Amino acid sequence: MVRQGLRVFLELEPDLEVVGEASDGAEAAALTAELLPDVVLLDLVMPGVDGLSALETLAEQGLADRVLVVTSFGEYRSALPALRAGARGYISKDVDPAALATAVRAVAAGHVLLGPQVSEALVAQAGSAAAVPSETQGPQLTAREREVLQQIAAGRSNREIARTLLLAEKTVKTHVSNILMKLGVSDRTQAALWAVRHED
Repeated sequence: MVRQGLRVFLELEPDLEVVGEASDGAEAAALTAELLPDVVLLDLVMPGVDGLSALETLAEQGLADRVLVVTSFGEYRSALPALRAGARGYISKDVDPAALATAVRAVAAGHVLLGPQVSEALVAQAGSAAAVPSETQGPQLTAREREVLQQIAAGRSNREIARTLLLAEKTVKTHVSNILMKLGVSDRTQAALWAVRHED
């Protein structure tokens, strides 16, 4: 029923086409490899092979960046493994049709798309863990850049970061620009997600 509803929503959009459907994770992974769709809407709870296992299979094939998770599980415990496995988006099944279509287009364009509840949960988790990689992991961020990235992952604005770290707001903006450039991401949400994915 959920699949049928999603198909109806998507087929109302003139620029979107549903090219296949799968009833379990194994079929989803196989069809994705065969059809190579621009975006895969993937549930995490399915009979047989679950969505996370299917996502891991797709990651091994270099196809995980096509995945938009659409699920009723909004807490970070399910979002975090999916995002770490390479999913580009995570939204709730009860999202309205217009938002669903927007999410599909965003993932197709290569953007990271997180539903509001998921974003809040990830920010809370990142803030509580204060998780920012060391200099030996990934891009070579300076000590100050790692501090700023930690604040970004905690959901703070440039003004709040400036107050917390006793910096000028202009200096914070410079650090944020450098962080985005070094991480190869285009916005703060992607930088926060990078920090969460690379926590120790």
